[in-house]
Amino acid sequence: MTFPYDKARLDALVADVEKRMANVEETARAASHVQLRSRGLTQADFAEISRFANSPGAPRELKELARRVDAGEMSWEDIASGRAVDDEGVQRALQTGVPDLQRAYTAIQEGNDPEDVISAGTPRPGGRGDDDDDQPDKFTEDAW
Repeated sequence: MTFPYDKARLDALVADVEKRMANVEETARAASHVQLRSRGLTQADFAEISRFANSPGAPRELKELARRVDAGEMSWEDIASGRAVDDEGVQRALQTGVPDLQRAYTAIQEGNDPEDVISAGTPRPGGRGDDDDDQPDKFTEDAW
């Protein structure tokens, strides 16, 4: 009985598979050395959130949440981790940022770089008002 492939062809196929496996292993090794840009929010991040939440420009719902955090009912870590997601006050405070998140999502969908959108914040009031698509919307950092 003869095998449908000759030995040279079979050896070439095996060599190709081995080469591809070596590439996968090399990629996996390289990926294991990549450090994530963020390991989550830091204590400095939580301090900045608290500072903003207690500022005059913060929405009423966020100020109320900050008061509860300051009173020890929960922590910013509880909120950030999702442990307090079922709390009505947390939900109300988070909903105040939904319009800003929707604008950011739209900017990303329109092709703006996500890093630029994140670092820019929310659109400035009284924008250009035209439909010229050659420039991305201008954002500010104050609402993030």
